[in-house]
Amino acid sequence: MRWWKSKTRRIRKQPVQHELPKKPSQESTGYFTGDLDHDLKMVKEEIGHNTDVHFREFDIGRTGVRGAVVFIDVLSDKDLIDKHIMKSLMADFSEDYKIELSSLKNNLPGLIKSQILSISEVTEAHHIGKTVPEILMGSTALFIDGFAGVFVLGTTKGNTRNIEEPVSESLVRGARVGFTETIGTNTALLRQQGKNESLSLIEFEVGKRATKKLVIAYIKEVAEPDLVEEVKKRILKIDIDLVPESGYVEQLIEDNYLSPFPQVQSTERPDRVMSALMEGRVAILLDGTPFVLIVPVTFSMMLQSPEDYYERWFPSSFIRILRFGAAMISLLGPALYISFISFHPGLIPSELVISITGTRIGVPFPSLIEALIMEVAIEILREAGLRLPKPIGQTIGIVGGLIIGEAAVQAGIVSPIMVIVVAVTAISSFAIPQYGAGISLRMLRFAAMFCAAVFGLYGVIMFFLLLSSHAVKLKSFGVPYASPAVPYRLNDWKDFIIRMPISMMKRRPKMIKTNDSSRKS
Repeated sequence: MRWWKSKTRRIRKQPVQHELPKKPSQESTGYFTGDLDHDLKMVKEEIGHNTDVHFREFDIGRTGVRGAVVFIDVLSDKDLIDKHIMKSLMADFSEDYKIELSSLKNNLPGLIKSQILSISEVTEAHHIGKTVPEILMGSTALFIDGFAGVFVLGTTKGNTRNIEEPVSESLVRGARVGFTETIGTNTALLRQQGKNESLSLIEFEVGKRATKKLVIAYIKEVAEPDLVEEVKKRILKIDIDLVPESGYVEQLIEDNYLSPFPQVQSTERPDRVMSALMEGRVAILLDGTPFVLIVPVTFSMMLQSPEDYYERWFPSSFIRILRFGAAMISLLGPALYISFISFHPGLIPSELVISITGTRIGVPFPSLIEALIMEVAIEILREAGLRLPKPIGQTIGIVGGLIIGEAAVQAGIVSPIMVIVVAVTAISSFAIPQYGAGISLRMLRFAAMFCAAVFGLYGVIMFFLLLSSHAVKLKSFGVPYASPAVPYRLNDWKDFIIRMPISMMKRRPKMIKTNDSSRKS
């Protein structure tokens, strides 16, 4: 018993030894060590399995120091690499700069960066996580044995299409310039709109697994700081693997994703973007797409065209009124026809009622089914015309519509008056400048048709009131979507349904809070 107690005392007296956690070394944390073989091995383990990644080792001048470059085929400019990197580094530059060999080895990285490399973009990186993404985007990584870092050289090759006229926003009068898929070109196009020192461009990176550049643009002296901060905050909240197109950004930053109305405007025209910036709005540019986003927006902006400001105010106002009327026809045209024919024929002149009734003799379907058949056929033809190659797409849409409409009338499936109503509705939807707004009205048209088929003209009125109340409550980055109609602002009505002369529009829209409300200061 005594032996057991003495044994336990000895065990208790022995101090408990805890193993201290090992401090991670540079090799295990992804930092470059200066050992060329180790650093290249680390990069090869990360991206070496890709067949388009090239590793080129060489001796730097006659110093005996080894170097290596890593770049991506096609994305990187090989001529630039050969002439301004490889040729400069492999030459015997010790004689040119009259530097002793021992001194040259000690100051080699600094000398290469400051005097030898004839590349405009040279940055230092010390971690593989900062280097590999740059290599994959077309930059060249320069490794120097003994230098615990890497030089990232801007050698990205510009494989882009030429600047062309926007396809989705063609004008009779105006600039024939549209954005491209390169964000650098797009920001340059904004700069070319006019010398403006207040034009601010702030760059972000979006995407978790595949990052892309995103730039927000605004006029510093005009845009409200709270609006700019709100845009920044929503962009920083984007949490997604890849952002392939600006439509992703639009859906992730809009106020109400359940609303049928687009709350962000997209455009391919630099002049439209610059005009919006001058009003105090903010533009969002994404690399890889020619469509630039504008916030905040109102529904009236969706029915406006840049050409409205390039022509005199009287014809521009007349065309804008036609455009607002076309939007109403596109939304309520078939619904009004169904309500009048099915519920309220007494509101139609007698001679017209007799004519319509005569054309509907033999039609086996009610007006709703008749309208649905033609509307669905038109929508399918429209979609088919967009997806087909351009030379035959328009022909298929026009010829297909004529053939289907005539065949449906001859077969007695629909009446001739219904074909006229559907045709006028389709043509009216083409008059809407913004494609996104046109889709919304086409979708809501079917809801209006069902309301008209159930409740008649009262259903159409209730549908329009509900839609209007939703638009009044809706906001885009704090700006009422229905403004300047609601809330009423007399000054903003100068550029609403009627576009007043430019000399009378001396102030920026009051719906957007700006630092400078005057347009001519």
